[in-house]
Amino acid sequence: MIQNLEQTITSVGRSAVAVSGGVDSMTLAVVAHRQAPGKVEIFHAVSPAVPSNATDRVRAYAAQEGWALRILDAGEFSDGHYRANPVNRCFYCKTNLYGSMASRTEATLLSGANTDDLGDYRPGLKAAAQHGVRHPYIEAAICKQEVRAIARHLELQDIAELPAAPCLSSRVETGIRIDPAQLLSINAVENLVRKNLAPDTVRCRLRQSGIVIELDRESLESLDSAQRETLSRSIARRFESTHPGVSIEFAPYRMGSAFLTEA
Repeated sequence: MIQNLEQTITSVGRSAVAVSGGVDSMTLAVVAHRQAPGKVEIFHAVSPAVPSNATDRVRAYAAQEGWALRILDAGEFSDGHYRANPVNRCFYCKTNLYGSMASRTEATLLSGANTDDLGDYRPGLKAAAQHGVRHPYIEAAICKQEVRAIARHLELQDIAELPAAPCLSSRVETGIRIDPAQLLSINAVENLVRKNLAPDTVRCRLRQSGIVIELDRESLESLDSAQRETLSRSIARRFESTHPGVSIEFAPYRMGSAFLTEA
């Protein structure tokens, strides 16, 4: 499995890996750099949609592994199409990302997309195709579970156990304009819930109907009325400047539930 991945990366030559801070791209960056350190650049985009802990993780690994790390602002928040939050928002995000990378390097761009992504609606893959981006995991027929296995094989235990962490804009219901202040509040609320409940999964969803805190079923079932009331007050305060009087509810986690195909 890892041999197939290494062969795929070797076939690329000079490469530039887009690293978000998640398990897929972090593992790919480690494999690519350890294999050919002089031929790999690592790019990480910072924006209000990227949690600061993801950037901290990338910086820490860059220092540990000796990456040639390049931090950039891909400019998606200057793109009105992205900010409008349409169904294909990810297309505009990735278009800005890959365009920014391509303007800074002549190396072949690599993404951490894996075979599991092929079964979902992924407009970002269309943007990748338009920029000649290659997907080593897909070319080597590697799925998410196998990416985690590779990370464990490389003794990257902290990376292997990272939960899925899509960008903060994915918390905003399709059709609601993306606003940096909202994303800061969403990130702060998720950190607050993690600190108080230590859930396996938490998503702070911003919907037309209000704020929905989605939790894994075990955490939701163990949440008592006092905790709900205390957390609801804290969450309301966090959103007071942008959404005064917003309703807050707690619900079971559903992957991609802020995505509306008919928006």
